[in-house]
Amino acid sequence: MEYVYAAMLLHSAEKEIDDKTVTAVLTAAGVDVDGARVKALVSSLGSVDIGEAMATAVAAPVAAAPAAAGGSSAEAAPAEVAEEAEEEDDGAGFEGLGSLFG
Repeated sequence: MEYVYAAMLLHSAEKEIDDKTVTAVLTAAGVDVDGARVKALVSSLGSVDIGEAMATAVAAPVAAAPAAAGGSSAEAAPAEVAEEAEEEDDGAGFEGLGSLFG
């Protein structure tokens, strides 16, 4: 994900997105840079209009807003999901590990 963020940062700063600049941003952020991943990112972004892609990505959550504006049930849903996750994570995952030790 850091690689994409580096490209977005460079785009936002109106800098050239190439191997050298992406590597420089990642290095400055303390990321252990994989040259192959940098090359793959740069080559895949060659045919992409980043500004348009970012505008489309930003507009996508807005389309979901009318459903969320429906009332209190939409507000309660995240809390219910969190409660379900807590119920499922009751330590039951360790039952199988006990059999490893006899």
